[in-house]
Parts: sequence; structure tokens; C-alpha cells
Amino acid sequence: MLRIIMKSKIHNATVTEANINYQGSITIDSALLKKTDILPGEKVQVINLSNASRIETYVIEGKDNSGIICMNGGAAQYAKPGDKLIIVAYALADSKEATGFKPKIVIVDANNKPVKGK
Repeated sequence: MLRIIMKSKIHNATVTEANINYQGSITIDSALLKKTDILPGEKVQVINLSNASRIETYVIEGKDNSGIICMNGGAAQYAKPGDKLIIVAYALADSKEATGFKPKIVIVDANNKPVKGK
């Protein structure tokens, strides 16, 4: 049996931009992608703590250490600059692999920089 488990999470991210004139997706600072093992094009769930919306979209790599979290296209309808997000990527794992699996979790500050010690 395969299970869907949380693989990666960026917690408390702040939306820096919303660009309705793009085809769709979320742009994320490449430094955060590296720390959480999320790849460009990977499907993520975006949970908006400011308005309770949840959407699924794919990732576009943003400039390294820029702090960018930009909602693009239709996703821009679900979040505005200043909103707080949780961004989650999931993986399929068999029961043996899922047992004891440790997801990569990064908690960020108001500028989308990793909080030390987390």
C-alpha cells in the first residue's frame, strides 16, 4: 500500500507579490526550495492562513535569497501581498518508507528568511 505523506513544508511564508497576468503557479525563492527539497514544477498545496483558502499549483523557481513568494495567474486570486501561507509538498511512500520519515520543514520570518534553530 502507498501512503501520501508530507515531504516538505515552508511555514509562515509571507506573500510578496500577486501577478494575475501569468499563466499560473507560485514563485518561491530558490534558497527555500533547496532547503525543503522542492523542485521547480513540483505540485504543492498552498494554505492561506489569512483567508483559509487552500489551492494546489506548481512551483516556479525564484531568485536565490530574494525572499520572493509570488502567487501567479489564477492563484493570485487566493492570496494578496502580506498574507501568511503554509506551502506543502507531498510524496508517495510505501508503509515501510513512510514509517519514521522526517519531512524537511523550514519556518521563515516576515522576510521569508529561515528562522535560526528550526
